[in-house]
Amino acid sequence: MKANLADLNAFVSVARAGGFRDGARANGLSASGLSEAVRRLEAQLGVRLLNRTTRSVVPTEAGERLLERLTPALAEIEAAIDVAHGLCDRPAGTLKLNVPVSAARLVLPAIVPAFLAAYPDIRLEVIAEESFVDVLAAGCDAGIRYGERLEQDMIAVPIGPHQQRFSLGAAPAYLDRRGRPEHPRDLLGHTCLQGRFASGATMTWEFERDGEVVKVDVTGPLTVRIGGATDLLVDAAIAGTGIVPLFEDWLRPHFESGALEPVLEPWWQRFAGPYLYYPGRRLVPAPLRAFVDFIKV
Repeated sequence: MKANLADLNAFVSVARAGGFRDGARANGLSASGLSEAVRRLEAQLGVRLLNRTTRSVVPTEAGERLLERLTPALAEIEAAIDVAHGLCDRPAGTLKLNVPVSAARLVLPAIVPAFLAAYPDIRLEVIAEESFVDVLAAGCDAGIRYGERLEQDMIAVPIGPHQQRFSLGAAPAYLDRRGRPEHPRDLLGHTCLQGRFASGATMTWEFERDGEVVKVDVTGPLTVRIGGATDLLVDAAIAGTGIVPLFEDWLRPHFESGALEPVLEPWWQRFAGPYLYYPGRRLVPAPLRAFVDFIKV
């Protein structure tokens, strides 16, 4: 049975967006056109693919299975077309990246403006979230993550700083009032502000100095979901609420301004910087190939 490729794309767009209007808006099409395409596909297959209500559009079991198989297949078709486009002198098309908020804030600003200036025909779309997702299933070309969170079948290319440090900071007024820790175990007597990952796990406060590694289970009055709410931890620390743990690069402007004071700096751990990763089992789209070559320079 041969299905129309445009109808398959229409189904994927609606299923991903969760509605005909949002699917149409994301793809520059009409909602009525998408609806007709999905009805045509359902009639051809003889099975309902989407459950429609006035509030939502949700794939049926058959729709879920079709979506699972179609997503990488359509991505491969788009990649093949992009490779063909890449034979010209100026790569063109869309590059979609899935990155953590920290990378969007600390890594990409030093790369994106120059990249877009070098490749004016490439459109870059960045999705910032903390969950580790299948980039193909999410409709993305590549992602940025740290080494310990990379899947084995991925190609990984270093991007941004090769090494980073995790730091602690607190307002000078807080430290004047509560004292300055000299050893990580001193944090047990302090107010510590915490971040929680999308998985539900809280950040581990781990330190290292002269071969000694110390982990501390801290407590405090404020915990936020790592990502969009991270700046709330920083603001609370600046206001004197407690000690904040975060990337050194994130806190450095506040260290330099004096709003925060480094805490236990000799104990800050170093770790490898992030990687751009993408599936090694597929053709590499021209925009992604251009981006990989750009960050390697």
